[in-house]
Amino acid sequence: MSGGAGSVSSVVRRFLAEYGSGTPSRLKVLDAYLLYVLLTGALQFGYCLGVGTFPFNSFLSGFISAVGSFILGVCLRIQINPQNKSEFQGISPERAFADFLFANTILHLVVINFVG
Repeated sequence: MSGGAGSVSSVVRRFLAEYGSGTPSRLKVLDAYLLYVLLTGALQFGYCLGVGTFPFNSFLSGFISAVGSFILGVCLRIQINPQNKSEFQGISPERAFADFLFANTILHLVVINFVG
C-alpha cells in the first residue's frame, strides 16, 4: 500500500517541479484564473445540491457563466501556449486575448439577460 502512495507523491512532486520550471508565467496566471472559475462553478453546483434551486434562473445563469468562462479561458490558454504556435500562426497572443474579452462580454450579456 505504501508503495502506491509513494509513487503518487513522486508523480505529483515531479509534475509540480516541471510545471514550475517549464510553464511560462503568463500561462500560470491563466491557470490560476481557470482554477478559480472551476471552483466557483463547483461551489455553485454544490450549493444547488445542498440548498436547492429556488431562484433557478439565478443558479442557471451563474453556472452557465462559470462554465462558459472556463471554456473561453481554456481556448485562450490553447491559443497563447508557445507549444501550439504552429497551430495558430496568424493569431498573436494580444489578438487571442481580445477575442477572449469580446466573447466574455457577449457571454455575460446573455447571462445578464437570462437572469431577467
